[in-house]
Amino acid sequence: MKQVNLLLMSAAMTLASCGGTKDAGQQQDAATLIRRSDIKIEGKRMTPEALWAMGRIGSVSVSPDEKQIAYTVSYYSVPQNKSNSEVFVMNADGSGNTQITRDAWQEGQPTWFKDGKKLAFLCNEGGSSQVWEMNPDGSGRKQLTRYEGDIEGFSFSPDGRKLLFIAQVKTVKSTADKHPDLPKATGIVVTDLMYKHWDEWVTTAPHPFVADFDGNAISNVKDILEGLPYESPMKPWGGIEQLAWSPASDKVAFTCRMKTGLAYAISTDSDIYEYDVNKGGFINLCKQNAKDSDGKDEMAGYDTNPQYSPDGKYIAWQSMERDGYEADQNRLCVMNRATGEKRFVSKAFESNVDAFLWNKDSRSIYFIGVWHGETQIYNIDLTGNDNLARLTDGMHDYASLALCGDKLIAKRHSMSMGDEIYAVNSARNGDAFAEAVQLTTENKQIYDQLEMGKVEARWMKTTDGKQMLTWVIYPPQFDPNKKYPTLLFCEGGPQSPVSQFWSYRWNFQIMAANDYIIVAPNRRGLPGFGIEWNEAISGDYGGQCMKDYFTAIDEMAKEPFVDKDRLGCVGASFGGFSVYWLAGHHDKRFKAFIAHDGIFNMEMQYLETEEKWFANWDMGGAYWEKNNATAQRTFANSPHLFVDKWDTPILCIHGEKDFRILANQAMAAFDAAVMRGVPAELLIYPDENHWVLKPQNGVLWQRTFFEWLDKWLKPAK
Repeated sequence: MKQVNLLLMSAAMTLASCGGTKDAGQQQDAATLIRRSDIKIEGKRMTPEALWAMGRIGSVSVSPDEKQIAYTVSYYSVPQNKSNSEVFVMNADGSGNTQITRDAWQEGQPTWFKDGKKLAFLCNEGGSSQVWEMNPDGSGRKQLTRYEGDIEGFSFSPDGRKLLFIAQVKTVKSTADKHPDLPKATGIVVTDLMYKHWDEWVTTAPHPFVADFDGNAISNVKDILEGLPYESPMKPWGGIEQLAWSPASDKVAFTCRMKTGLAYAISTDSDIYEYDVNKGGFINLCKQNAKDSDGKDEMAGYDTNPQYSPDGKYIAWQSMERDGYEADQNRLCVMNRATGEKRFVSKAFESNVDAFLWNKDSRSIYFIGVWHGETQIYNIDLTGNDNLARLTDGMHDYASLALCGDKLIAKRHSMSMGDEIYAVNSARNGDAFAEAVQLTTENKQIYDQLEMGKVEARWMKTTDGKQMLTWVIYPPQFDPNKKYPTLLFCEGGPQSPVSQFWSYRWNFQIMAANDYIIVAPNRRGLPGFGIEWNEAISGDYGGQCMKDYFTAIDEMAKEPFVDKDRLGCVGASFGGFSVYWLAGHHDKRFKAFIAHDGIFNMEMQYLETEEKWFANWDMGGAYWEKNNATAQRTFANSPHLFVDKWDTPILCIHGEKDFRILANQAMAAFDAAVMRGVPAELLIYPDENHWVLKPQNGVLWQRTFFEWLDKWLKPAK
């Protein structure tokens, strides 16, 4: 449920929505090729069609000579209900931007060869995803791998002689394997937990493979986890960033949680392993000298995303301390490879290290992390006392980092603009924050036709005397002399920041364009405000976090331009739970609710969700533990227990491929509302998961969303 690493999540959703662009061997007609949109927008207001017309920037790669940048953009077609991903190359200063692929294949993860003369990339031409190469102008395309399955990510060794890649390995026998005479039987026999995950029935696991590469093809392919049922990288979001080459090309560090079934379902204890390319075999780096002076394991939670220092003396990774707590503080650990000594170098930053990058001299590390609702770039100097410096400022979020000369190449977005690529000075000039220069203008032709609403930060005093940051987004051409219907936005996660994020569904600017004021509080249980604030939600879903919601909407309702008689409340995942809970406790504040993929019945959720560590930590334990005060408090606050107080129209939305929170939760909530005589509507997607990934489903979502709100929050004309 937690929104882990937004960059990875975005990439995964893009891949999930892009599959099957065309059948093998078929060339899509040029007239139907999905490309940059020339949409014309009337009235300068954001629409669902405008959102889906935007190109979405994906992976970014800097050439070895640091003179060029390759990146991908995905384009979506609502009529065709699919997308296409293309590769672009530009000079390091943003000039000479050129689209170098123009076809119907999915092309992704452009990666420069060591000599900088060619680009490798993933392409599904021929029916499966393989590694190809081409010149930086798009010519000279050639297929390099012919692996029997899809290659999902790859990385060349620093010496260019080997290829590390990710592919799925079958780990569970199918019904047909067990009963060859029943090839059409669809039943699935389950003998342990984790039989489903996110949006799939689990039958395979991703494995890392190492192969020799002679410049034209691969050979001597070796499965690092051969014969083992474990994942590396880890599902559902892990990619090539969870694997790393050593500078000498003799080692591969990889992320793995060596558990299956029940053990996997109740634990987040993944580790960093190091594989010897020449000798074979691997060792666990995390469990060596990992205990503190009291004998406590300081790395019992997630350990992910290893990176070797350029000089090869160190290896760093992101590390969580506590097993079973997926939203634990993500610290940056650095290990001396010669001595095995480890230290957590990000102690001065009381939030999460969301992504990081070694500096060229191996003496400092850049990272991005959220603080007070903004995700900025920081630098840790490793030569002294791990001194921390913040490099950037402003109302935006950075995502992903790459070095290019004396600049950092990063993606940046805000509540008013989707991802674009920026060049950021890699050092501060005195007390001034680093200069950031925008290199791409992917959606300029759309933004130029739109008027965005103002985004404002407000600090509010909560019921327990704390200060809470709340984002307020106003309609375009806002008139303070008018009264506007207003929406309380409830964040998911539950511990995902309400930072300056840009969403193609939960988009605040499209809500504002429909003449709603949006109130988005960083309520209790969100990172970026200290550890205590972030952890206050676990085991207390119906507690202070809900009081924070009331603080935010009640404070805004005092404004003369907020129509306190036309307040709505919307949210997804934990935000959906919040909507269901508030529906039974709001004391007639709201006139309309919308819950997407929310938890309605906590007891059922405890058993239905696949990642049991989440339920155990956040709920405090099982509902049958009658002497467990935290668990009993959690289940006593289950929204379904307060349906007798429901009196406000509610729209319930859910995807039937959502195995994190099953769709029966929305169906039960809808049925309960109807049986209570409460106006209700249900939008069910048989083919969507915890998100809505298909273009036409996305447009339907937006239309249904605003039709429902307008019906109850805007006076009839």
